[in-house]
Amino acid sequence: MYHISILAVGRLKERYLIEGAAEYLKRLTSYTRIEVHEVNDESFSDKTSPAECVKVKEIEGGRLIKRLRRDTYLIALDRRGRIYDSEEMAGILGKLALGGRGDITFIIGGSLGLSKAVLDRANMLLSFSSFTFPHQLMRIVLLEQIFRWLKIARGEQYHR
Repeated sequence: MYHISILAVGRLKERYLIEGAAEYLKRLTSYTRIEVHEVNDESFSDKTSPAECVKVKEIEGGRLIKRLRRDTYLIALDRRGRIYDSEEMAGILGKLALGGRGDITFIIGGSLGLSKAVLDRANMLLSFSSFTFPHQLMRIVLLEQIFRWLKIARGEQYHR
């Protein structure tokens, strides 16, 4: 069995996002032990300099790194990461579990993305698209995909 964590910068605020996340977390309980941890996001404005943006990511990244379990396999969501299809990701998760690496953490950055320290710590950079998504919406997409990957890994039909 997997132990999957999602570490995310910021809190879900809109009711529809909270309800969507709760629904997928409920569905996932029969497939895995899953938990979501949130860390506070740093405030910034449109006038924040590039150097200050790096500092914001470093502060948020420090908060994320403090929440990591020591031996977890870290998958960072980053638009510069590699894109896999659902079957490939199901296979990757299966190989990790068979190799004794069933402790997996997915990490979602804030509005500015992830710090260099987090990206350097990651075992894998995963992209869902070359598009940029709001980080709160990305959490729902990730939960749905984890559900899909675990169903595929079990040989269950998810999509037609």
